Amino acid sequence: MDVFLDLMHKLSDPDWIVAHGGLYLLLFIIFAETGILIGFFLPGDPILFIAGIIISNMTLDPSAQIPTLLYWISLISIAAVLGNFLGYLCGYYFGKRILKVRDGWLFKKKYIHKAQQFYERQGGGAIILARFLPVLRTFAPVVAGIVGMDLKKFAFYNIAGGLFWVASLMVLGYVLGENKWVQNNLELVILGIVVLATAPVILKAMTGNKDEKNAIRIVKKQES
Repeated sequence: MDVFLDLMHKLSDPDWIVAHGGLYLLLFIIFAETGILIGFFLPGDPILFIAGIIISNMTLDPSAQIPTLLYWISLISIAAVLGNFLGYLCGYYFGKRILKVRDGWLFKKKYIHKAQQFYERQGGGAIILARFLPVLRTFAPVVAGIVGMDLKKFAFYNIAGGLFWVASLMVLGYVLGENKWVQNNLELVILGIVVLATAPVILKAMTGNKDEKNAIRIVKKQES
């Protein structure tokens, strides 16, 4: 647990990220969180915000900052899109096996059930909305694959959602990156981003949902 907390602390430090891979590390984190089931714990929202901060503090010619921002947004968006495609393919080809995996510390079938419930309510738009919801953004494409969502439809929502998610948070980080208050209170700002991103999930968990049992029943039918 101490190792995990230490890693999360390091991933909130722009200087540490730059010194340990920079853009390449960011690409891996975003791909892993959106495409690998056990990557759901990775801090995608804060990482994108920090990516914008990194660019805003680069010693670049002013005329080169915007092209650099767009370049990073393009590459990281591709990583996010490819990650979701991997999740979709895993759900499509290995869905029944995934649903039979025993619960462990890193993976629990309730995550699939929650994503299934969210998908049933939102339809294809769930792929876009889930981008802004931790945990759900990892499992929503898997559920889309399990239920056999049309690949062309999934591709549209995947690309649109990935680009919007990455661009919005990176631009926000870039705009606020040179603000002294933000620089001096970065951990507080990141905590705020995490709270805002997870609030809908927490509220839903607290209030419950009358459709949850139906969603779980649907998934269990697919297991058999």
